[in-house]
Amino acid sequence: MKNIQIDIVSDIACPWCAIGYARLEKAMQQLASEFKFTVEWRAFELNPDHSGEGEPILPALAKKYGRSEEELHATQAQMMTIARTLGLNFEKIQQRLTCNTFDAHRLVKWAREEGKQTEMKQALFEVYFGEARVVSDQDVLLACVEAIGLDTTKAKQLLESDQYAAKVREEEATYQQAGITSVPAFIINNKHLISGAQETATFVQVLRELNA
Repeated sequence: MKNIQIDIVSDIACPWCAIGYARLEKAMQQLASEFKFTVEWRAFELNPDHSGEGEPILPALAKKYGRSEEELHATQAQMMTIARTLGLNFEKIQQRLTCNTFDAHRLVKWAREEGKQTEMKQALFEVYFGEARVVSDQDVLLACVEAIGLDTTKAKQLLESDQYAAKVREEEATYQQAGITSVPAFIINNKHLISGAQETATFVQVLRELNA
């Protein structure tokens, strides 16, 4: 059976990244009899310079993208509807605050070595979009670690060190230099790019075509 490597460039703060993976996951399930998949999560920060207290998400996005809060409220409501159809919890997507995701990316790198990279990413999506918890807060991060059955003592030591910091920064630089400016971005077998949270049927079609 042919193996397909999928590198997913994404940020924990990106709702379309959660939606895109949920759709991809369904596509991989549909193609499970044809291909074996290896998934690797790659770091990208939407707000790399974020520090201090977080801002309410709607005014922050309005300021960043030059759109009205009403427009953004409607967009986020649409995301909530899509998320429900995919079994994702986005119930507090509009109540969340902006935050720095660097430490969360470090945890994802560590979780990969523990064999639970995707579970870590999904736990972070859940608390941020479903519970509006701040994913730069150490207690929130450790709760995610505990939720997926990993060692919170090891995770705390990691968060209080600079472990994986260089790896995250190097990865971010690599994909920026490759021209990726928005996420999610799905890189297939290190050479083909699928941009955005495509529909499941589109993923199925493209993955088949690329690996025909």
